[in-house]
Parts: sequence; structure tokens; C-alpha cells
Amino acid sequence: MPDSVKKVLFVSSEIFPYLPESEVAHTGRYLPQGIQERKKEIRSFMPRYGCVNERKNQLHEVIRLSGMNLIIGDADRPLVIKVASIPSARMQVYFIDNEDYFKRKQIYSDDDGEFFKDNAERAVFFARGVLESVKKLRWAADIIHCQGWMSSIVPLYLKKAYFQDPIFANAKVVTSFYGDTPDQTFSEDICRTILYGGVKPEDLAVLDRPDGIKLAELAAQYSDGVIFSSKDVDPAIVEFCSQSGKKVLPYDGKAMEDGSYIDEYGSFYDLLQE
Repeated sequence: MPDSVKKVLFVSSEIFPYLPESEVAHTGRYLPQGIQERKKEIRSFMPRYGCVNERKNQLHEVIRLSGMNLIIGDADRPLVIKVASIPSARMQVYFIDNEDYFKRKQIYSDDDGEFFKDNAERAVFFARGVLESVKKLRWAADIIHCQGWMSSIVPLYLKKAYFQDPIFANAKVVTSFYGDTPDQTFSEDICRTILYGGVKPEDLAVLDRPDGIKLAELAAQYSDGVIFSSKDVDPAIVEFCSQSGKKVLPYDGKAMEDGSYIDEYGSFYDLLQE
């Protein structure tokens, strides 16, 4: 990775060891470490789900970043930022927390397998929480890499709501797609929930039905590049990305197995900076 990319922000739905080692959680853990070992600065964010053991993982609140309230729909929700370290990687992870959205022990569905009705609100809160926290950090990334469906709204906000902020003005947005796309539907008012700042209803035209595929297409539409990080990406998402004209990095199973995907991803970051 040449000097064009110096700082990379990772926005992940899941990170191991805080959650079980899914494809998203594995890459969320080891990709940032690999990029950091290649002499780049990194920051990583994930939601602080209720199943994340705060005592075991030594999470503590970052007072200087907390204390803000975000209005989601008609509700005013306090934003709490926590942080923990992965000593073996010399890497910090920031957690977006709110009791209403993330205190529950389950991640995306209840004990009966029912998809949470407020998952769209949770994704919106996560996206805005990350971007507001990064603003407070005054940390301008060259690349913002979104991983996992919970991060799907970040690209839209970067291109339509935060694009005039100097912290984000020059950032390129990458979205990695996995096999985690929800096959359930979100609440019917998802578009109204997403509206914020400079986002207009017409910016959400692709979200003409409230499901995981369409949310993925929204993420792809507002990304500068997309990566297929799993062989199980839904074919509809692959087709949409292939026809979008975006720069696409195909899935490479061998590279994922031997770890060389880290250099492939780094080269892709540089390609977007050209």
C-alpha cells in the first residue's frame, strides 16, 4: 500500500472476539490489524450489543465522545461511546451504545427468531453514531470500509448528509458484502426513519421495498467501491453491483484462507484514491 492511503476507518456489524466468529466478525477482527501492521492508522467501530460482556472485555465509556443525543424518527436517543482493546493486536475497538437499541442480549432477532421491528432504527442510530463520533475525534480517514448489513446506511449518509464536513469530504467509501443479508423485511417506514440532513426521498428510490437486498443495493449505490467478501453473497446483490459501474473486487477464497486478502484489499483502497 503506497502512501496515498494513510488512515482507514472500519465500520463493522460484528467483530471477533466480542461476537462469535462469523465471516463478518473474522474480517472485522483481522483486516484492521493487517492494515495497521502495514503502517496505516485505523479506527474500528461496532454496535455494543447486549451480549457483549463489558466486564470480561473491559469496556469503558469514552466520556469526551458520549453525551450527545440523536433524534431517530420521533425519539430522542442518548449516544454512549465505549472502547476496549484487543491486546494481542494492539488495536482499539469503539462501541456505539444505547439502552433502547442495544441492551437486549440478542443481536438481530428475538429468541423466537423474529426479526426486531426496530432494526432499521438501530442501523440508522449506528451509522449516525459512528459518524458523529468520528467528527468529535477530528479523525479524517482516507477510506471508510463498511462491513456487515448493520453498516449499510453509512455510505448514503457520507454522500448525502456529511459530504460537506471536512472530516469526510475526501474519504472514499468501500462496502464489503457477505452472506449476512437479512431475508426478512424491515418496518414499512424505513425510508422516513433514514431521512436525515441532506438526504431526500428521491435519494432512497432504490429502497422501493423494505428488505435486506434493497438495503444492500442502497449501500452499493453510494459506495465508491464494493468487495465481495464471501462466496455466499446474494446473486441479486452481485448483479446490481456488476451493473452499477462501481469498482468491484471479486471474492477470492484462497486469499481469504491464506490471509493475502489484506494486501488485495489494501491495493483496492489505493485504486479508489487514484
